[in-house]
Amino acid sequence: MTPPGPRTYIDIHILQTVPPANLNRDDQGNPKEAYFGGVRRSRVSSQAWKRATRTHFAERIPKQDLATRTRRIGAALTERILEGSDTDAEAGARLAAALLTQLKISAGKKEGDTAYLFFYGRRQLDALAALVRGRATELSALDDTELADIVKQMPVQEQFSTGHPVDVALFGRMVADIPALKVDAATQVAHALSTHAVELEFDYFTAVDDEQEKDETGAGMIGTIGFNSATLYRYASVGLHQLQDNLTDDEAAVTAVEEFVTSFARSMPTGYKNSFAHRTLPSLVAVVVRADQPVNLVSAFEEPVSVTSGIAAASARNLAREHTRALDAWGDAPAFTGLCHTFTDSDDTTELLQHAFGTPHAFPELLIGLRAHLTDVLKQAAR
Repeated sequence: MTPPGPRTYIDIHILQTVPPANLNRDDQGNPKEAYFGGVRRSRVSSQAWKRATRTHFAERIPKQDLATRTRRIGAALTERILEGSDTDAEAGARLAAALLTQLKISAGKKEGDTAYLFFYGRRQLDALAALVRGRATELSALDDTELADIVKQMPVQEQFSTGHPVDVALFGRMVADIPALKVDAATQVAHALSTHAVELEFDYFTAVDDEQEKDETGAGMIGTIGFNSATLYRYASVGLHQLQDNLTDDEAAVTAVEEFVTSFARSMPTGYKNSFAHRTLPSLVAVVVRADQPVNLVSAFEEPVSVTSGIAAASARNLAREHTRALDAWGDAPAFTGLCHTFTDSDDTTELLQHAFGTPHAFPELLIGLRAHLTDVLKQAAR
């Protein structure tokens, strides 16, 4: 592995238009919102899009190479201990409990559960189960004190300190009461905001009872769903240097960036997806590699876009101008830029975008260029 090199940040800027939808609900069941630039905006929380990104990973990466987040780690560990073992379920659960005690994770209200969601790799849990699986019968015969004494000598916490899956390496793990299990996130994800003012609307719907008697009238069910539609500005940044540290493998770090950019761009929160069929692809993806700091360009939309048509194109022009202004003012030239967009009917828009982010490419070509640049960065750091 290359020793940790200079800081390298990969900023991802996305513009995406979403039709009437309720991607991410608040406590009232309505789409989340925020005030920005003095007006109400549509908002999708960073947590919602991180979850969507992680779910998209599952379509591309083998299940065993991914992480899971759950309180029910005890049941999962018991299942793995029992695989290939003659031990019964009760003994397996006892061994699992002894191992988890050494993690010192606070216990939940339900036996075998943790007090909070724990984010771990499936291979990490397999490695933990392997510590006792071969000796399951022998260890099961010990009393609680003897079993605890032996398990104390096992490298239990170490199983969760190395071999992190890509999603733990990217999004980190916070365990407040056990600092040794903490993993610093390599990724920052902003709340998505509409580039323009948005008004909350309501869909009044009725459902018909298919078995309703002919002489009965009225609906079987009446309700409302809050929704809005918006062109969203989405932003995330990945620290390649932190990813190197979390994964301890240069090629894996570059692949993780590529997978994140792919899944972040192609994913979509699924709130009310059957009611609105809201899935779209971005109009623009711009990737900027920087050596100084992550730079969110949401200030491009502090003054809300006010055109009545062509909001996505107007948003793209604002984004290009803001990026150019920031470079001119601060003088921090990026090490790499990549651009993919769908604007072809406006010379003004395409020229501004090319000036700001370079020649546009199809998304697969953007990824190829990004991978080549990051690979070269790590090779240079190794010299």
